[in-house]
Amino acid sequence: MLKVDESRAEELKAIGWSPEDVRRYEELWEYRQRWGAINLERDERVFLRKADAALPKLQAHGKAAKKATRDKSHYRWLAFYLDAIKAGPPETELGEGEKGAWPILLEEELRALDYYEPVLGLPDTLKAKALIPLREQWAEQAAALGRSLTFDFQAPLEALKATTKTSWKPLRAEASDPSSYPVLASDAAQAFRSQVRQAITSQIRSSFPSLQDTEKPEPGDDWQPR
Repeated sequence: MLKVDESRAEELKAIGWSPEDVRRYEELWEYRQRWGAINLERDERVFLRKADAALPKLQAHGKAAKKATRDKSHYRWLAFYLDAIKAGPPETELGEGEKGAWPILLEEELRALDYYEPVLGLPDTLKAKALIPLREQWAEQAAALGRSLTFDFQAPLEALKATTKTSWKPLRAEASDPSSYPVLASDAAQAFRSQVRQAITSQIRSSFPSLQDTEKPEPGDDWQPR
């Protein structure tokens, strides 16, 4: 079997697999890519073999259908956290013009991924780990510019894992204060976004292996995902 760098879940969907089975395949495939199959349950390994057998054979010179950036596990992980943060307090209880630092960080990271469209296979996601301490550094800088509230960053992932098998990790696994939630006034938030936008874009562009040969310039300030 040829090794591919991304899940072929869309192909399973195209041949009639149910959304639940497609989602299960994608999560198990991602786990197998990262950690190997040895820690999977027997029924999970059997399920993966069944899915692999059902997929059309790839020729030596062929490639799996290209998967959209927004469908990649790493992107969905970031988007999941952004949605969870924006849906509840303290974000829903901020004053006029105020903005949490963490939504800004995640929005700008997702914006960079939307623009450059990296492969987001294992080589890219390993390099993406360098953003973990950088996010914490930027959040600390924001805390010095505004006020600090609290948010339970563990709760959204714990709730997800209660209903869905996933290999996703906590967003703030290396945080010294994992519940801190810096909040910025309007002007400070705009300045913080500009600083973070430049830093995150540069980090992703320079470090992700799949972007090594990209000729895309940095996006203009007015560029927004479609």
